[in-house]
Amino acid sequence: MRIIFLGTTGSYPTVRRNHPSIAIHRDSELFLFDCGEGTQRQMFRAKLGFCQKIFISHIHGDHILGIPGLLQTMSLLDVKKPLLVFGPKGIVDFVKAIMATVKFKLTFPLELREVSEGIVCIEKEYYVQASFVDHGIPSLAYALVENERLGKFYQERAVSLGIPKGPLWSQLQHGKDVHLSDGNIISPGQVLGPPRPGRKIVFSGDTRPCEAITKLAEKADFLIYEATLSDELADKARESGHSTPSQGGRIAKEAKVKRLVLTHISPRYEDAQILLTQAKNVFPNTCLAEDLMEFEIPYLD
Repeated sequence: MRIIFLGTTGSYPTVRRNHPSIAIHRDSELFLFDCGEGTQRQMFRAKLGFCQKIFISHIHGDHILGIPGLLQTMSLLDVKKPLLVFGPKGIVDFVKAIMATVKFKLTFPLELREVSEGIVCIEKEYYVQASFVDHGIPSLAYALVENERLGKFYQERAVSLGIPKGPLWSQLQHGKDVHLSDGNIISPGQVLGPPRPGRKIVFSGDTRPCEAITKLAEKADFLIYEATLSDELADKARESGHSTPSQGGRIAKEAKVKRLVLTHISPRYEDAQILLTQAKNVFPNTCLAEDLMEFEIPYLD
């Protein structure tokens, strides 16, 4: 799984930072979390294909104004794969207003889903869960959670049980019983270790610190959390529905996440290292996102 930060500022873009958008590339699928203005250009710069799903946190311009441009670009390039857009109440009206006033035809099926708390998307190998956080308007945080995987395959056990290497090994690795020529039936549990957890990625959207995001982020491999303003401006952050780096660090620590990445950096910070320092004082395994920064999230055996 690969995470690419396409835009890492808030309010308005800067020379260094584009409006908010995060891409997650998982197997053959590409997801976007938020779609700020200019996202499609950032996708070209990152050498990404087009997404199949977009998850919108809230209906503020810096998080959604990239949708019209992305839809038109996809159509101009004759994309055919369906696109699903998830978001809180208002996302349907927004996209329909664009389609009604900016005259272009889509070349692909578009489905809009207004969602609330709970599991908003279920696929064979993963699901996406949403929780309302605290931003002053309805704002969702999302968790991409992979299903539990089968345990590690122990070749020596298979050999000792007389299972010939080849298709039968593959069947066991995929959780299926195998029938040997001597009549014995071998179950996967005889050659596999205990189940292994999938990966969990959590995206906060815009929020004040709240119990909902801490609960959603519990034991996540990767927490992407907003750090709009420095600790010295905590009162201003609270008034505007945002967080500071130390607050993000405390959430990561309480939720027992593996890694914290700060994003949604206010344009006032030409050098945002102060934000990283403040968060690391609370939670050392913290990174500061930059546009086009990438992270690989491997499976842990």
